Amino acid sequence: MSRVYALVVSMTFAASLLSLPEQVRSQEADSTNASLPEVVEFNRDIRPILSDNCFFCHGPDKNKREADLRLDTVVGLHGADDKVGALVPGKPEESGLFKRVTSTDEDVKMPPTTSGKSLTDRDVRLLKKWIEQGGQFEGHWAFLPIRTDDHEAVTNAPDQDNSVSVRIDDHIARSLAEHQLAMSSEAVRTTLIRRLSFDLIGLPPTIPEVDAFLNDQSPNAYETLVDRLLKSPHFGERLAMWWLDLVRYADTVGYHGDQMMSVSPFREYVIQSFNANKPFDQFTIEQLAGDLLPEPTQEQRIASGYNRLGMMSAEGGVQDKEYLAKYIAERVRNTTGTWLGITLGCAECHDHKFDPLTTRDFYRFEAFFADIKERGLYSGANSDGNWGPFIKVPNEQQAAGLAAFDQQIAATKTTLSTDTPELAAAQSEWEKSQIPWSQLTADSMKSLGEAKMTLRPDGAILVSDKNPATDTYELTFSNVPPNVTAFRLEVLPDDSLPKKGPGRAGNGNFVLSELIVTVVPPATEARPVDEKSTEERAAVEEIPVPLQNATATYEQIGAAGTNPYKKWAVEAAIDKDEKGKTWGWAIMEQAGQPNYAVFETAADLTVGEGAKLKIVMAQNLDNPGHNIGCFRLSVATSLRPIKATDAPPANLIAILAMPADEQNDAQKSELATYYRSVAPLLKPVRDQLAELEEKRGELDAAIPSTLITEAVEPRMVRVLKRGNWMDETGEEVTPAFPEALSLGPKTDQRLNRLDLAKWIVAPDNPLTARVVVNRLWKIYFGAGLSRKLDDLGAQGEWPSHPLLLDFLADDLRSHGWDLKRTIKAIVMSHTYQQSSLADEKLRETDPYNRWLARQGRFRIDAELVRDNALEVSGLLVASVGGKSVFPYQPPGYWAYLNFPAREWKNDTGEKLYRRGLYTHWQRQYLHPSLLAFDAPSREECTADRARSNTPLQSLVLLNDPSYVEAARALAELTIRQGGATTSDRLNFAFGRAVSRAATADELTVLEQLLKSHLAEYEANPAAAAEVLSVGAKPAAEDLPKPELAAWTSVARTILNLHEVITRN
Repeated sequence: MSRVYALVVSMTFAASLLSLPEQVRSQEADSTNASLPEVVEFNRDIRPILSDNCFFCHGPDKNKREADLRLDTVVGLHGADDKVGALVPGKPEESGLFKRVTSTDEDVKMPPTTSGKSLTDRDVRLLKKWIEQGGQFEGHWAFLPIRTDDHEAVTNAPDQDNSVSVRIDDHIARSLAEHQLAMSSEAVRTTLIRRLSFDLIGLPPTIPEVDAFLNDQSPNAYETLVDRLLKSPHFGERLAMWWLDLVRYADTVGYHGDQMMSVSPFREYVIQSFNANKPFDQFTIEQLAGDLLPEPTQEQRIASGYNRLGMMSAEGGVQDKEYLAKYIAERVRNTTGTWLGITLGCAECHDHKFDPLTTRDFYRFEAFFADIKERGLYSGANSDGNWGPFIKVPNEQQAAGLAAFDQQIAATKTTLSTDTPELAAAQSEWEKSQIPWSQLTADSMKSLGEAKMTLRPDGAILVSDKNPATDTYELTFSNVPPNVTAFRLEVLPDDSLPKKGPGRAGNGNFVLSELIVTVVPPATEARPVDEKSTEERAAVEEIPVPLQNATATYEQIGAAGTNPYKKWAVEAAIDKDEKGKTWGWAIMEQAGQPNYAVFETAADLTVGEGAKLKIVMAQNLDNPGHNIGCFRLSVATSLRPIKATDAPPANLIAILAMPADEQNDAQKSELATYYRSVAPLLKPVRDQLAELEEKRGELDAAIPSTLITEAVEPRMVRVLKRGNWMDETGEEVTPAFPEALSLGPKTDQRLNRLDLAKWIVAPDNPLTARVVVNRLWKIYFGAGLSRKLDDLGAQGEWPSHPLLLDFLADDLRSHGWDLKRTIKAIVMSHTYQQSSLADEKLRETDPYNRWLARQGRFRIDAELVRDNALEVSGLLVASVGGKSVFPYQPPGYWAYLNFPAREWKNDTGEKLYRRGLYTHWQRQYLHPSLLAFDAPSREECTADRARSNTPLQSLVLLNDPSYVEAARALAELTIRQGGATTSDRLNFAFGRAVSRAATADELTVLEQLLKSHLAEYEANPAAAAEVLSVGAKPAAEDLPKPELAAWTSVARTILNLHEVITRN
């Protein structure tokens, strides 16, 4: 036994034994006189005996264990260095286990008589033969290598697909024979085509498709149907439903505000991959590590978005480190749940209680994802939608449109940049006309909040050191030119400021609450104020300078909430705080860039001799630290009006102040570029460019984007004791595979996600192929061969047909991970084609269809329920791919969603009738119709959807606008195309809904319903109009309203039939 599997078997696996179904435990023990197998196997023959009779006292539960003896491990059975085992290989008579179970001494016999348990004669003979053959121990079935016993028989067969189907039937037939059962007869043809259609494309067959299949008497008719459905573009949609549940695809981030994110191209990637029959190993690698492949294609980058599908948060109170820990831990749970079918997530806080998985395994697995670029807190994403790296994904038409716009825009820009004599002359005149600004140099400057204020060489003032919650700057100036008509306040970036400023807040912003300008007259004498006369005191009081017409190069529009100006307007800086002292001028969206504001004086200002100009800048925002970090003040004496928006950008002001012959080439080019953006001569060209760019922007906005994975330097990962993200004492770990499953490649290089993906689909990985096949089996039979789809570990369920499961798993991986080949083999088998009907004896013998003597019967999945109604009614829009859509949903359903508050807005046109696969998936508030039929929220990996049967589902089918509208559309089709008689029309409706004619009893009931409702609607036209008004599709105007309404009632009844939403 290899060291890997020695570790596996030395762990506890008894929990899986305790969960073994009674039918499995009796597979080889239907009678005490049954013959013994030629080779006795531990898992098949011995483990069930020990599980039933011994493990309660000698199993994994240390609290109930007796005599410190375990019979569920290789050490307990075979012993170790200084520990005697319970058996002696080859010698039953010397084995303690065999002696105890065969003893007649009540004090020695096991299990004790008082336990109520006993071994049959066949059990004892099996134990004896097993020990005689060496007592070979086997670990948990799912962690053992996949058996390849039947592989050669399949690969050497002339028709591989059919030979796999035959092998499936052979396994099932042998199992049925062991349980005195036989396969059911083949289902009727209408059932077969409906079953295949629902299973392979998720839609019901049309009447012409049913008729064609019924009339095709060729021996290959069924296979032809299978091949047609496998080639359908809707095949990928049906399988995508399964896969998107696993990888927790949703259109929102889940946590807190559950804001929208754009990932629909990933869904399309999945659909296209299944339609193209992309090998499952390639499909796996692209999702886990598409970004790490050499020169990744756009498709592979889209696929890498798998790593970004988990939940995220933009909630302000989030601890960045905590949520980074949440995100990376969830990836462990999802990856191991999606591909490996194990619960490694249970080892996040402690070693796994049942499987050989340690906490160290968990965090080493986690380290594979430490290179993903992400944030714990996506601050601002609730408003700007920035949830991390993304790419745009245009379709062919959109890409061509973008290319055409780009070509036209480039040509227009060339025209704008072309020099002409007329343009040069106009620019020269423009430069002469620019308002000259005179820079002010402060005599004194002071921060009332005790910040440090320093004059830069360029005349700007840099504020540093202490940054109080609020601050007020006071500056005085004596050298002021006469007749001042405006002040200019430039706010400037500086490398020393957060985000380069110009503000001192963490995001580089500031809020100027009030700008106050006064003139301070000269003091008459150097005497204390209280010694001066009233006239003298009046002479030194500051004289206010009224300001007007404040303008700015930019005013912040974000986070305006209750701001009375609806933005952070510069006007608030001269309103004398009449609307509140915290409002003011801000520029958040342009942090790191220069901007300026201009304030006109109400009258020309001249500061008299000996007087001083005083400027006070108050910053009173209640969000601490929003103070200006770097600024410069200037004055103008030109004629009013003087507006910031009329002047060139702040970076050009210094250039304009220079003589032309002192400007270098770069500065001249900068001036010319700007002038072209305002030159009257070029306005028609600029207008043309603006129109082109607007149209391009509209096209670009319609193009879906998708989150992708971007690799960065891996962050450090350590073992978190009990999962505590604040505990930094744990061991630092690097990427590695779970030790009990694989030693992995021996390399000195750090492993990465690409190594992980390749290991997951490696030939010696015992889990992935089993997991895939088991889950596919569930799609086509209603239950997996191992029915616990999300856990193949010890807490899972032993497969009913382990050899069949291994045969199919081996066949899948040895034939290039060809999913369509495996699926075709399954549906071509007689096992699949059986009738789902069962007589009383079969239901009593095998109530859960464990041994597959019949097909499964189950309600179709949530998305398909609505798809079915739309298809039957003729409303379904069958286009494949695209953005998520918003079908009808009750108003107010999102009332408790915040940051931002929002309301569901029903789509219009064809978007109302897309398949359920494309419905917007809101994790916290899943669409009510999907929720009613058990669709998951997709907050985590969902391997197995629940199936409930509730009155609410019936109410949805009767009253949801989608189904009422579908019923009306079906009623209209029935009246127009169903024939002249009521019975013909009812049979037409039944043919569309359930692919058969109505029975006599059904006709009687529905004819009575039609008659009564027709009379009711004829007597109450308003009620008819109300029914016909449901839905966006207008009711037919050429049909009598009472008749259409009555047939709508009949159609609603038909669409509510159990048979309509049941896959038989």
